[in-house]
Amino acid sequence: MGSGTEGTPVAAGVPSTQFTWEEVQRHCGREDKWIVIGRKVYDISQFCKRHPGGMRVIGHYAGQDATDPFNAFHIDKKLVQKYMTTLLIGELAADQPCFEPDKNKSAVEDFRELRAVVEHMGLMKPNRVFFFGMLFHILLVDVAAWLIMWYFGTSLLPFLTTTVLLCTVQAQAGWLQHDFGHLSVFSKSKWNHLAHKFVIGFLKGAPACWWNHLHFQHHAKPNCYRKDPDISMHPLLFALGKTLSVELGEQKKKYMPYNHQHKYFFLLGPPALLPLYFQWYIFYFTVKRKQWVDLTWMITYYIRIAFTYIPFLGVKWFLIMFFLIRFLESNWFVWVTQMNHIPMEIDRDKNKDWLTMQLAATCNVDQSLFNDWFTGHLNFQIEHHLFPTMPRHNYEKAAPLVKSLCAKHGVQYLSKPLLTAFADIVYSLRESGELWLDAYLHK
Repeated sequence: MGSGTEGTPVAAGVPSTQFTWEEVQRHCGREDKWIVIGRKVYDISQFCKRHPGGMRVIGHYAGQDATDPFNAFHIDKKLVQKYMTTLLIGELAADQPCFEPDKNKSAVEDFRELRAVVEHMGLMKPNRVFFFGMLFHILLVDVAAWLIMWYFGTSLLPFLTTTVLLCTVQAQAGWLQHDFGHLSVFSKSKWNHLAHKFVIGFLKGAPACWWNHLHFQHHAKPNCYRKDPDISMHPLLFALGKTLSVELGEQKKKYMPYNHQHKYFFLLGPPALLPLYFQWYIFYFTVKRKQWVDLTWMITYYIRIAFTYIPFLGVKWFLIMFFLIRFLESNWFVWVTQMNHIPMEIDRDKNKDWLTMQLAATCNVDQSLFNDWFTGHLNFQIEHHLFPTMPRHNYEKAAPLVKSLCAKHGVQYLSKPLLTAFADIVYSLRESGELWLDAYLHK
C-alpha cells in the first residue's frame, strides 16, 4: 500500500496519501469505486449515485484512469473540480505513470496534445447561428406539414406528405437534441440542459434523463459488453462481435437463431425499435425515476400534436399517422446510429487508451452535404466520439488532424460511402451469426 492509510480522506483537498496503480485497480467493485483523474485519486463509491451524468457512466471507469473521459464530457472543468475536492483521497505515487502502465504511452500523450491543439484552434467553440438555423429549419418543416394538411385536406397524398415531413422533423430534432445533450451549443451547462429538455421533450416527446442515462454510457465505453447499452441486444436478440459470438456458441446458448439474424434484423431492428419499444419504455423509465419535469415536457409534445392533427384526421387516423411517423423515424434512426458501430469491434472492456478504444469501435461515413444533413453530422462519428462536446460543424475541420494522429500510431481510421455503411451492418450480423453457429455446432 502507498504511504499513509488507504482510503483516508485528505485534509483541505491536498493529496498526501500515495497509491500505486495496482492498489487503484483493486477498487472496481459495486460498492467500492476509485478513479484517477490527472494523477489524483478519487473515491466515488458514494458519489457515483449522485453523479449528474448518471451512476453507471462514471462507475464504468472504476479502478481506471478517467482523465480523458473527464476532459471529454465536461465543458466547465474548473467548476466540476471544486465539487471533487471532498472525493479526493490521494494521488499516484511519484514513480507511477500518469495512466495505467499497459496503455500506449505515446498514443495517450499525443491525443492529449491533439486536444490542446483543437481547443487552441477554437474548434470547441460553437457557431450559434448554425444551431439556431437547424432549429429554424425544423420548425419550418413542422409548420409546412400542418399547412399542407390544412390547405390540401386529408386525402392520401397530403396525408403521406405530412407524415414524411413530420418524420423529418422528428429525425432532425433528434440530431439537434443530441447537440444540446452533449453541451455543444452554449458555454453554460444549464442553458444546454434547458434547450435539451425543450427539443427532446417538446419537439420529440422523449425524456432528457433517459437519453443522458444511455448515451453517455455509450460514449464512455463504446461497444464494450455490459457497459455500452447500445449493444444490450446481445445476446437476447442478436449475437454481436466476433469474440462474443464465438463465446456464446461455445457456451451452447441459443436465445435466437443467430445464423438468421441478418434476416430478422429487418423486422426487429429498424422498423420496431421506436414504435414497439422506445415509445413505451420512455414513460416507464421517467415515472420509475420520478423525473416529473421531463415527464411534463414529454406530455406537452403529445398534447400539441394531438390538438394539431386530431381535428383534421379524427382519433383513428391520427394514431395511424403517429405510429407511421414513428415507424419511418425508427428506420432512419437505426440505420444511421448503427452503421458506425455494429460492424466494428465489439468485446468486453479492455481498458484501452481513449484514442484506440474509440477508433476500434467507431467508423466514419464519407462527407457530403446530404450525408451531413441526413445523419446530423454523425457521419463524422470518429471525431464526435473523440471530442463529444465539439460542435458538429467543426468535425470536418478536426478530421485531418485525427487522421494524421491515427496514421502515426497505426490506428485504423475508416470512412465509407453511406450505402456501404448500411450494408456492412447486415454483413457483420451475418458474419457473427455464422461464427456463433460454427462454435455452437463444433466447439
